[in-house]
Amino acid sequence: MSSSHNPNQNHLLAALPTAEFERLAAHLELVPMPLGEVLYEPGGQMQHAYFPTTAIVSLHYVMESGASAETAGVGNEGVVGISLFMGGDSTPSSAVVQTAGHGYRLESRLLKQEFNRGGLLQRLLLRYTQALITQMSQTAACNRHHSVEQQLCRWLLLTLDRIPSHELIMTQELVASMLGVRREGITETAGMLQRAGVIRYRRGHIAVLQRSGLEARVCECYAVVKKELSRLLSDVRHRHGIVSIVVP
Repeated sequence: MSSSHNPNQNHLLAALPTAEFERLAAHLELVPMPLGEVLYEPGGQMQHAYFPTTAIVSLHYVMESGASAETAGVGNEGVVGISLFMGGDSTPSSAVVQTAGHGYRLESRLLKQEFNRGGLLQRLLLRYTQALITQMSQTAACNRHHSVEQQLCRWLLLTLDRIPSHELIMTQELVASMLGVRREGITETAGMLQRAGVIRYRRGHIAVLQRSGLEARVCECYAVVKKELSRLLSDVRHRHGIVSIVVP
């Protein structure tokens, strides 16, 4: 494995006990994840699960008309491919790389095999799935009831939480597609945030200048998603310390 890339950059893999991690380590394949790469097509057979390290993957649903909207994002906190261990081998949604980077992929057979052992990986994946469902539910509510500005701030904050940089390579067209809104709405909102000194936008790049400005404008949906992920995984200790899930 490359010295500049490490499976421990993914929080779920980093939390596995040594024995469980070593059973998977030799089978984890480091893969580049370029912007726009389609990992899963709707209805297609899922051959691998993906554990992003520096990439972010967007899960979104595409309508018959071609319109689409993101239902959730997955970065270094999680895994792409929960259908594999939840009883199905396909999904009605798409998985597309939103932020270029890297990740590790694992053959579906091996993930299922380890999941069925009933060890810590199983408990980690089930807890993460609950957090992902919360994100999906909150995204649906946010897109229905909150303004484009609030939605954009939520999306930017969740993205920032998954990358080390404050600059995103992202076009307004892609952001509009993620949020399921008109491009003009993103252009107007981004312009307002730029005039307020919160972001700086140039074609294809969004730099966040004041995170506090986003936090002041975002709706409660961002905090709900963050709180639930933290609640479900806060008692997990990484392999570098004590590895366990504390059961009350």
